Amino acid sequence: MNPLIKAYLAEIGRRGGQKSRRRLNKQTASNMARLREARRAFKKFYSRCFWSYDPDYHIGYDDITWVAKTLMKHGGHLAWKVGERLCR
Repeated sequence: MNPLIKAYLAEIGRRGGQKSRRRLNKQTASNMARLREARRAFKKFYSRCFWSYDPDYHIGYDDITWVAKTLMKHGGHLAWKVGERLCR
C-alpha cells in the first residue's frame, strides 16, 4: 500500500476514534436509551396507536411520556410492556 494512503487512513482512524469516545454520565446515557426506544416504538406501533399523527414526526425527549401513555392506552399487551419500560 502506498505510504501516503496508509498515513492518511491512519490519521482518519485516529481522529474518528477520538471523537467517538464520549463520556456520559449514567442519567444522560439512560435518557438517550429511552429516547431511542420511544422513537422505535413510535415507528413500530404507528398504525395501531399513532395513526392520526404525522408519520415523519420527530420524537424528542419531551415526547417520551406522551409516547408511553399513548402506547399504554391504545396498544395491546406488547405496546403496554414497551410503554411501561419507557416510564421507568
